[in-house]
Amino acid sequence: MGLIIKRFFDIFCSFLAIIVLSPILLILIILVPLTSKGSPFYLDERYGKNKKTIRVIKFRSMKSDARPVIEILTQEQYKEYIKTFKLKDDPRTTKFGKFLRKTSLDELPQLFNILKGDISFVGPRPIAKKEYEYLWDNDETIFKVRPGLTGYWAVNGRSNLDYKERIKLEDYYVEHRSLWLDFKILVKTFFVAISGKGAL
Repeated sequence: MGLIIKRFFDIFCSFLAIIVLSPILLILIILVPLTSKGSPFYLDERYGKNKKTIRVIKFRSMKSDARPVIEILTQEQYKEYIKTFKLKDDPRTTKFGKFLRKTSLDELPQLFNILKGDISFVGPRPIAKKEYEYLWDNDETIFKVRPGLTGYWAVNGRSNLDYKERIKLEDYYVEHRSLWLDFKILVKTFFVAISGKGAL
């Protein structure tokens, strides 16, 4: 019953959010290409529930002609990068892209992923294939549930935590998930998004 309620919530709220936020979505669709040549969107292949490949849609925050990260970092910087696959000052990110990431506005197109059923509002963040290739340690717990737009890790440290700490928090959510926990995460997400805490 909890899963049925959660899916109904995802469908209803994502559809409503798309309608309400459509002016903002339209403005960003126009601004992203104006500030950096290329498509306003970026599709990233990730693993979803049962390790199914999904294509997560985001507003593009990097230059469309950005070179692979391995080509722009020193060997030491690259070793640091593959620990979390995050860069605090990624030279490939546009000025407007930094704003999108800081405010989490780059995540808004994922409302369509929620409506489709690829992800939920709350769940473990979908794992990028490059993360799985380099960092995974046979822990398949988070693939038991549908990934989320936000989640326990996202509101409890986010990019301030290393990768192993992130997976521990994601596993905790899977093992203790409930509608009440989802509600608390959604409320906390609002305040984390406003503060920009942990965003890159």
